[in-house]
Amino acid sequence: MSSETGQLDGQGPVKITVLGATGSIGQSLADLVERNPDRFEVVALVANRNAQALADLAIRLNASLAVLAEEEHYGQLVESLDGKGIETATGRNAVNEAVDRETDLVVGAIVGAAGLEPTFRAIKPGRRIALANKECLVCAGDLFVARIRETGAELLPVDSEHNAIFQVFENAQADQIEKVILTASGGPFRSWSKAEMANATPEQALKHPNWDMGARITIDSASMMNKGLEVIEASHLFPVDHDQLDILVHPQSAVHGLVQYKDGSLLAQMGSPDMRTPIAHCLAFPERMPVAVKRLDLAELGTLTFEKPDPDRFPALRTALDAMRAGGAAPAAMNAADEIAVDAFLNRKIGFLEISVAIDAVLDQLEASGRLSASKSVDDVIALDWEAREKTLEWITSRRSSH
Repeated sequence: MSSETGQLDGQGPVKITVLGATGSIGQSLADLVERNPDRFEVVALVANRNAQALADLAIRLNASLAVLAEEEHYGQLVESLDGKGIETATGRNAVNEAVDRETDLVVGAIVGAAGLEPTFRAIKPGRRIALANKECLVCAGDLFVARIRETGAELLPVDSEHNAIFQVFENAQADQIEKVILTASGGPFRSWSKAEMANATPEQALKHPNWDMGARITIDSASMMNKGLEVIEASHLFPVDHDQLDILVHPQSAVHGLVQYKDGSLLAQMGSPDMRTPIAHCLAFPERMPVAVKRLDLAELGTLTFEKPDPDRFPALRTALDAMRAGGAAPAAMNAADEIAVDAFLNRKIGFLEISVAIDAVLDQLEASGRLSASKSVDDVIALDWEAREKTLEWITSRRSSH
């Protein structure tokens, strides 16, 4: 990569395709691209249904193509981009065509299981995949990593904790690593009792102290399910055993990840809690690019504190770690059940602590019916995802009718 232009192999600007362009990752990426117009060329932007946001982003970034997955609001996209010289398309085939266009780097940021198919399709020889979609590794990690290896594509983690570990994980010294530690803010309920959490409202759970994220990931942070999912992802991203993965609650969100080596060295990546930093690391890798984020001032911060997570108050974390150890389809089923249960909580159909109860009940059902063996394809993963969602909806309906 050229140090002057950020070019790959000196062949011009880095070509980027963004899956899930209108979400929080896409917005942070847009800021970086706008500030570095000569370094990047936006090939395609893909969004689910927010036509106006997609159109605005396509204009800002001078994208060649804007694709809306859902066809219902496509007319608005076409109208908004009329005369702008930006190609538009809609539907599943259009998403696939966008993924197939020549590009250097694909940012996989579609939220949920909907991101599985297009992100898998994006893995092609010579490409970089900047991964922000949790489901690819949580639900289909073995399949995804195998595909990366088969094609020779390069996988770069966007998530702040995984990117932090990536920055201090010496692959050549992997056998010298004792432990990989992900940090967690503890969310808004870090110091709450179980009794207090039982009565928590969606508004309280959505008030994350440090990060500005989407609704589901914010609720998952409050329950610590998010950290459990990240540990599962880390088990696929880094060549370490399950018992080498650990979690520390770190309320200041200044240290994002740590790697402990056999000689006693503990390497940490630190920075302000701003997603533009890890995204920029993926965009410019192996170089670094200027990012207009607040610099971490340790003197101003004053104190860094760390504590062990409490699996009694945050049972979702224990559920996630058990699913990782069980392997097979357990993480995929757990993730699907969590998504439905979180939505039910946000819509005041169940209480905050019932999210974990719902997930455990669905996993027990699926295990009893022999449905948690390893998936052989992405289609298998998607089928199980739907089954777990249906069973979670049934559990919620039954729970409500019995109260």
